[in-house]
Amino acid sequence: MKIVQSRVTAQGRISVPAEILRKLGIGSGSVLEWAEHEDGMLVRRVGRFSSEDVHNALFAKKERKRPTADAKDAIRKYIRKRHARG
Repeated sequence: MKIVQSRVTAQGRISVPAEILRKLGIGSGSVLEWAEHEDGMLVRRVGRFSSEDVHNALFAKKERKRPTADAKDAIRKYIRKRHARG
């Protein structure tokens, strides 16, 4: 694996290289956990789902079921009978 680098801004922020983001499945809203070890720091993703995943699960567009041909025919017959001029 090649070594990748990040630069720290004056505000203490870092950018995670795109290659690492893809490999770890990190996206907007993901939380990273920093743990100190005797060899250095361990950085890992917390949880399995990003906030976008949770949002999509809660607010997904639901498929509307379309009536079958039989149901459409029954509706047509009912409307014709109800509004027939006699």
